[in-house]
Amino acid sequence: MSLLQLQLPLSQFKSLNLSTPFIHGNSVVSTKPSSSTSNHHHQRHAYLPPIRAMRSLQGRVICTTNDKTVNVEVTRLAPHPKYKRRVRKKKKFQAHDPENQFQIGDLVQLEKCKPISKKKTFLAIPVPKRTAKQPKEVAPQDLGIPLESDSSSQV
Repeated sequence: MSLLQLQLPLSQFKSLNLSTPFIHGNSVVSTKPSSSTSNHHHQRHAYLPPIRAMRSLQGRVICTTNDKTVNVEVTRLAPHPKYKRRVRKKKKFQAHDPENQFQIGDLVQLEKCKPISKKKTFLAIPVPKRTAKQPKEVAPQDLGIPLESDSSSQV
């Protein structure tokens, strides 16, 4: 039997909600009021764009031979599948450097952007160099106890 032969009212199918968060990669937010909040105004489903974290990586420039492109090596720590010890994993990325400002060994941050070429989907941003904290000179505090070196010079 088909739906045409059954002749069911269409109002039943309009209230049917078949959407899930995995359809088309979009999250569906249902704002249909429940029975307890029936006095609020009715709204339709609001389709929100998928929320993806902005991918940002940090690495060292290893090659600058190409014009407006730098090759960056990103090192991360990942657990070993069998031994569960954290191991360094390295991966190379091509990044856009519009002013050719980076040299080999520079620390850069890679921001995800629209694809510039087949392999370039990152923009290289300079990272300010860390300044090592210099230990402050601690002046010897007077404890009120005469030191042996002071007492010997007085005698």
